[in-house]
Amino acid sequence: MNEAQLKKLDQTVLGWLNTVHDTVLKRVTQRMRVDTKAGHRDLVTNVDRETEQFYVDAIRRFDPKAKILGEEGFGDAVNDMAGRVWFVDPIDGTMNFVKQQAEFATMLALYEDGQPVMAWIMDVVNHDIVHGGPAYGVYHNDTPLATPKDTGLADGLIILSGARLLYEQFGFPEVAKAALGFRVYGSAGISYLHVLTGKAVGYASNMKPWDYAAGTLLGEALGFKVGKIDDQPMNMLISGTVLVATQQAYSDIMAIERDL
Repeated sequence: MNEAQLKKLDQTVLGWLNTVHDTVLKRVTQRMRVDTKAGHRDLVTNVDRETEQFYVDAIRRFDPKAKILGEEGFGDAVNDMAGRVWFVDPIDGTMNFVKQQAEFATMLALYEDGQPVMAWIMDVVNHDIVHGGPAYGVYHNDTPLATPKDTGLADGLIILSGARLLYEQFGFPEVAKAALGFRVYGSAGISYLHVLTGKAVGYASNMKPWDYAAGTLLGEALGFKVGKIDDQPMNMLISGTVLVATQQAYSDIMAIERDL
């Protein structure tokens, strides 16, 4: 895509995000239907489903030849990254959405033939957005973002999956102890926003493709190191324990992993 096409794409999706922000905040004040998926802590609401359907309909109109991989299943059965592939996470941090009405996000990412194009992450309550891509630049709302300082693990905050930390998986306790401090937010999108804006040196969690597609794209565009903790190649269609961090913090964390 050329610069004009990328700008049109960005402005179009930002318009979708404005609609989602207004609609979801209205729905928070109304009675929601809350169901479970894989377990009693894996929640989904009618708002998750309605928001994904909104995105899918909007993408179909804007980019009818694209494939869509969405968390709630309103997209396509995506088996490869050929052509344009959209990743949709309508409400990221549904537990936070239901119980706190705060600290939840919405995320979109577009890849073409496996290559990153653009992504968007919005803190819905605060209407706070990081968006962009490798050929477009990355922006925090309207302000261009530069790669944050290359801070090591010992001098920064690390964000970790609470469940993996609690059950002592993937060396997360050792990583937390080695960091200046650790945080748990319960939302990949909110966690990525903290990393991308320089408030934390990294984030690691076991995630599905729609959880990490946007954060991976934006992180790499800003110069962060992104990979899987088990050193397996990144495959945008396979779940795994994904780490995004400053170059130094990434090296520090992987050294801990290798010593386990």
